[in-house]
Amino acid sequence: MGDADIIPIGTRGRPGRGAGTRPSSAARNLAGGRRPARAAEAAETTEPGSVDDTTPTPDADAIVPSPERAEPAPAPDPEIRQPAPTAGDGERPVVLDEPAARAEVHERGLSPLAGIPTSDWLAAFQSASRELFGEQWEPQLARFLAFLRRRITGDYTVDEYGFDAEVTEQFLMALVRPLAQKWFRIEVRGIENIPTTGGALVVSNHSGTIPLDGVMTMVSIHDHTGRHLRPLGADLVFRLPMIGALARKGGATLACSEDAERMLRGGELVGVWPEGFKGIGKPFSERYKLQRFGRGGFVSAALRTGVPIVPLSVVGAEEIYPLVGNIPSLARLLGVPYIPITPFFPLLGPLGLVPLPSKWLLEFGEPIRTDEYDAGAADDPMLVFDVTDQVRETIQQTLYTLLVQRQSVFR
Repeated sequence: MGDADIIPIGTRGRPGRGAGTRPSSAARNLAGGRRPARAAEAAETTEPGSVDDTTPTPDADAIVPSPERAEPAPAPDPEIRQPAPTAGDGERPVVLDEPAARAEVHERGLSPLAGIPTSDWLAAFQSASRELFGEQWEPQLARFLAFLRRRITGDYTVDEYGFDAEVTEQFLMALVRPLAQKWFRIEVRGIENIPTTGGALVVSNHSGTIPLDGVMTMVSIHDHTGRHLRPLGADLVFRLPMIGALARKGGATLACSEDAERMLRGGELVGVWPEGFKGIGKPFSERYKLQRFGRGGFVSAALRTGVPIVPLSVVGAEEIYPLVGNIPSLARLLGVPYIPITPFFPLLGPLGLVPLPSKWLLEFGEPIRTDEYDAGAADDPMLVFDVTDQVRETIQQTLYTLLVQRQSVFR
């Protein structure tokens, strides 16, 4: 063993490591970041050449290399993590690197957000508010907070039918307005035929497999006139969970003569879709062909209250969900009018529920006056039938005209 090389501690067995007079990084790690004060004083008072009896003398070959193996001190090994310097008494403070700072915060049990200045929090809040509400974020945010306060404290009004105007304007219409403006790109014509005040009955064709045309009509009328359209819905709508409650808050009520007449006498703008489920559930091959308008109950309500009837023709809704099939047995089991089959549903699953971006046209026709009839006109079935047929033919002819003018389904 006399000829064997002695491998100093901390060299990992690599040739040339530990040959200098400076201890290796591993040895410094074992020794700690600082020498104790007593050890430092003892090193200063010990005379050169003296040997402490209590300190073992290391092997000379392990500290002082032989002349033939003397080499410059190697650079620190990058694989060995150097200990983070600390600030001692009387020394200049040393800034720790970011990982070491995070470790120190974790060891002390402090929150990583504890050191963020208040000004930075405020700047981040203002930036987020500007992104959400635009440049005029302060009044927008104030209105939003006022809305929340009113909802929490109950300081809002709901009418006898359950209509909540504030929720409708601030939430429901804001939710569907991008769909009307950006997706369907609705073009409205003849909006001047909607009375600015007083009761009126808007009668429209119905289509689209899912009754989105009613919602789009409500948004379009409100955005152009500022009035709320109060739709008359089928009883199935109000039996659906969540949908029924939202419909009530949005202004809808059950399609019955009593509620319709009360609303019209109260000066409301009422909407009705006489085709019902026969209209929205008809096959794509029968698109834009109006179905039967029922028994004319909407005409009787208009005659009794003397309000004008405004015919509305909607083009574009037939193409959002092209109905090519139905599952009647499953529909009867679930208690719904039909289970639609489209080119994309149920083949594509939930993706098939995305409506196609067809171009929509809404044209309001000239009002049909009912205040010129006698008081008992609503009880004359032939007169009711004639007025109903007049409204239906007006809508049908307008649909044909709009289809001829339309250049493409999607533009």
